[in-house]
Amino acid sequence: MVSETITTPKSRGAFASFWNSFSENRGAVIGFYVVLAIVFIAVFAPLLAPYNPLEQFKGETKLPPFWIHGADSKYWLGTDAVGRDMTSRLMYGARISLFIGLSVMLVSMVLGVILGLASAFYGGIVDVIIIRVMDLIMAIPSLVLEILIIAVTGPSLLNTVIAITIVYLPRYVRLLRASAIAELSKDYVTAAKVSGVGKLRLMLVTVLPNCTAPLIVQAALGISDAILEASGLGFLGLGAQPPTPEWGAMLADTRDLMQSHPWVMALPGLCILITVMAINLMGDGLRDALDPRLRKS
Repeated sequence: MVSETITTPKSRGAFASFWNSFSENRGAVIGFYVVLAIVFIAVFAPLLAPYNPLEQFKGETKLPPFWIHGADSKYWLGTDAVGRDMTSRLMYGARISLFIGLSVMLVSMVLGVILGLASAFYGGIVDVIIIRVMDLIMAIPSLVLEILIIAVTGPSLLNTVIAITIVYLPRYVRLLRASAIAELSKDYVTAAKVSGVGKLRLMLVTVLPNCTAPLIVQAALGISDAILEASGLGFLGLGAQPPTPEWGAMLADTRDLMQSHPWVMALPGLCILITVMAINLMGDGLRDALDPRLRKS
C-alpha cells in the first residue's frame, strides 16, 4: 500500500509535466487532435464510408463535390473518372496510408533497436559490419533504392512496405547506436556491470529505456516520411496497385483530369498534406516535451 501511494503520484506527475510541456506548443496540440481524427476515420472507415470504395456507379462519373454547382448530395466529395465515391475512397485511403506508415515505423524501429544495441555493445567487427551496411544504404538515394527493390520484387503494397523499411532502417540503427554509446559511459551503467548484471539485461532493461526519448520522436516523424514515400511510389505506379484506394495511387489515376476536373486530384493530395503536416507538428511537440533542454522552465 505504501509503495502504491508513493509511485502513483510520481507517475501522474511525470505525465502531467509531459502534457504541460507538450500543450505549450499549440501547433503540436492541433496536430495531435488532427491525427486522432484521421486515426478515428481510418479505424471506423467501414462504418463511416457511405459506399464501398471499389463500387462503380454508371452514369455518375466525375461528379463535383458539394460546394461546386452540379453536385449530387449522395456524393459529398463527388466521384472519380469511373464513378467511384471519393468520400469512401479517401476514408479507406487513410487506412492504407496509416498502415504503411505504422508498419514501416514498427519494423524499422524494432530492427533498428536490435542492430543499434548490438553495434554499441559488441563493437569490433560487429560494429564495423552493421555501420558499413547502413552507410551503403544511405549512400544510395532513397527513391532510387526503393525503385530498385520494387523492380526486383514487383509492385505491391507489401513490397512497398519492405522497400521503405530498408531505406529508413539506418536512421534508427545510427540513432540507437549513438544513444547507447553515450549511455554506456555513465556511472549507472558501470554500477550495473559491477553488480553482475548480464549483458542482455543491461542492454534491454538498463540502457534501452534511457534511449527512448529520441527514438519516440524519430518514430513519430518516420510515420509521416513513410506516408510521403508510399504516396510517391503509388503515384509512380510502383506502390499499391489500382483499384486499391491508396492516396498516391489515386493521384496517379486522376492526373489526366488535373485541368478539367481538378478536385479529383486535389482531394487525395490535400489528405496527404494534412496528414503529413499534422504528424510533423505532433512530432515537434514530442521532441520539445521529451528533451529536458528544450523545456520551458
